[in-house]
Amino acid sequence: MKYVFTFFLICTFSFANAQVKLLTLSELDRRIAKGKDTTYVINFWATWCGPCVAELPSFEKLKKEYFKRPVKVILISMDFKSKLKSDVIPFVKKHKLKSEVYVINEADQQAFIEKVDKKWSGSIPATLVAMRTRRLFFEKEFANNELEDLVKNIVHGDYKL
Repeated sequence: MKYVFTFFLICTFSFANAQVKLLTLSELDRRIAKGKDTTYVINFWATWCGPCVAELPSFEKLKKEYFKRPVKVILISMDFKSKLKSDVIPFVKKHKLKSEVYVINEADQQAFIEKVDKKWSGSIPATLVAMRTRRLFFEKEFANNELEDLVKNIVHGDYKL
């Protein structure tokens, strides 16, 4: 019984840490490039950003609705890397986020912002929709139907990246 309990604790702790990882922009770019026909919907948010937190359910809903389609939702927290264990992981657990969640692993966040999109002021929420080398960047908060309609149009080919 003691071993079962220990195993359960290890699995629980490992799962919690596995759900939120550090990510560099080059790792993100490689993933998008290898995605073939996958459309990536990448939301930049932070635990302390009210509008970001308000729109997270829209991204979770999108992930659930497009589970069987080539659409991946990725949530990238703009919280500092030092806040991973104290803020981001507890936030993800509390809000039961199912999407892939990452924290930026870049020494210079401003350089990261400029590499994501040269027009990005750095304000959040912001969203990048990407397929291979094609990208659309939005520096705004999406209303639920607005995000869903955009992705639906991209997936059905009515809106070209």
